[in-house]
Amino acid sequence: MEKENTNKKSLITLGTSSLLLLLGFVYFFNLNFKTIQVQGESMEPTFLNGNRLLASNAYWLVGKIHAGDVVVIGGEEPGEYYIKRVYKLGGEKVDWLNIPQDYSLAEGDYTVPQGMVYVLGDNRDVSEDSRRFGPVESERILGKIVLKRWL
Repeated sequence: MEKENTNKKSLITLGTSSLLLLLGFVYFFNLNFKTIQVQGESMEPTFLNGNRLLASNAYWLVGKIHAGDVVVIGGEEPGEYYIKRVYKLGGEKVDWLNIPQDYSLAEGDYTVPQGMVYVLGDNRDVSEDSRRFGPVESERILGKIVLKRWL
């Protein structure tokens, strides 16, 4: 009888520990990862309308943002976001083909201000990006894409 009671206590302790570990993982995942659904054609052919992606803001885990990374940027309205590729970081020069529309070449080279990123869509013909709205504050980046075809 004593041994049976000890086995039940061990099983309850193991079950409780497993549940707490699972809840801890779910909490960690919720804080550091977000699922995003692609809307529109601006990132074709890399991402198609309707694709689901996984983004992370745990840069200590997935690495800092670099040129070439695809990021999710918070929009002006709640729930609004943009998926774009980082083209240049603060302090870097943008080539004249990709400068903001309202910038005059007479002003000289366009340099991305510190603390900002310059983003472009992969489908440049239809993308509204930094050429149209200028560089984006780094704080508006919600995360970078870490899993490209998550379903």
